[in-house]
Amino acid sequence: MADLDNKDQTEMDPADMEDVEEVEEEETGEDNSKARQLTMQMMQNPQILAALQERLDGLVGSPSGYMESLPKVVKRRVNALKNLQVKCAHIEAKFYEEVHELERKYAALYQPLFDKRSDIVRAAYEPTDEECEWKPDEEEELTEEMKEKAKVEEEKKDEEKEDPKGIPEFWLTVFKNVDLLSEMLQEHDEPILKHLQDIKVKFSDAGQPMSFTLEFHFEPNDFFTQTVLTKTYKMRSEPDESDPFSFDGPEIMGCTGCTIDWVKGKNVTLKTIKKKQKHKGRGTVRTVTKTVPNDSFFNFFSPPEVPESGELDEDSEAVLAADFEIGHFIRERIVPRAVLYFTGEAIEDDDDDYDEEGEEADDEEGEEEADEENDPDYEPKKDANPPEECKQQ
Repeated sequence: MADLDNKDQTEMDPADMEDVEEVEEEETGEDNSKARQLTMQMMQNPQILAALQERLDGLVGSPSGYMESLPKVVKRRVNALKNLQVKCAHIEAKFYEEVHELERKYAALYQPLFDKRSDIVRAAYEPTDEECEWKPDEEEELTEEMKEKAKVEEEKKDEEKEDPKGIPEFWLTVFKNVDLLSEMLQEHDEPILKHLQDIKVKFSDAGQPMSFTLEFHFEPNDFFTQTVLTKTYKMRSEPDESDPFSFDGPEIMGCTGCTIDWVKGKNVTLKTIKKKQKHKGRGTVRTVTKTVPNDSFFNFFSPPEVPESGELDEDSEAVLAADFEIGHFIRERIVPRAVLYFTGEAIEDDDDDYDEEGEEADDEEGEEEADEENDPDYEPKKDANPPEECKQQ
């Protein structure tokens, strides 16, 4: 019988063999589809996901055993390399200290330009025609006729409205244009920030512990009595003795805000709520008024205090981590490039990397589609209906 079966297979029509192969492929495809569906069902189970995550967490940072397998004489040499690395970390710390001194030096050179920027924004100085002339990029150049038409339209608009002073809402617009800052803004903050005239960065003096202070300069307003609100960030540029290899440049060790002297009834960091309370015995109801914290940008000036032990709860750590990120961003990006965040040009530059990645992904997808179309065995109709597991439930 075995010989007969072999003979039948060898004499089978080639078209019949193709049919057999297709059936086998279909059966295999069904098996794969069932396996994928089963996998998806398992991955939707929270208990299975939690167990999988626990296993993965246990693998993170697990030693490979390679170091333990090294001969003792090699381990001694590795220790020597680690001691050299500690010395490198201390040299790197000195490097960042000198960078800080350079920042101090160049901050003094930038400041006159920033002061002039502030004067223009708050209408203390009117720039000359020469200072206002901006040569656009070649691709943005307009014909003389278009320029004249645009000039007439601008003059017409200026006649229709009052002549504004300086650049109204300059810093408020900057804050609104930057996601990191706009997330902190509340509607009740905006009338206050319309009075913000300048943000300055002050570095610690030579020989003093490394730090920088953000100064927010306001014009006199109806919300608080001060004209300057400050936030100081203390930094350290030295390796931690208990973990020197973790050193990666200066780190913020803590920050201190300032007490805002709010005008009565204008404190946006607090809100009043009313609660009804029922007396257990008499059953009478009374209304109690309570003052509770309120979301506001101005909470930025009241950060959590870091205890001497340095230990914080998770919530305070998260708040400080976000605070440090915001402080660095204001110091390194917002203050030096404020006008570009006002116009939105800096935001477009920040987004360029993401756009390029998207274009690369699109190109790859296009290449895949082209390959499929050039494939003689490719049948578009088969792809018209997605497999069951890809359909929306």
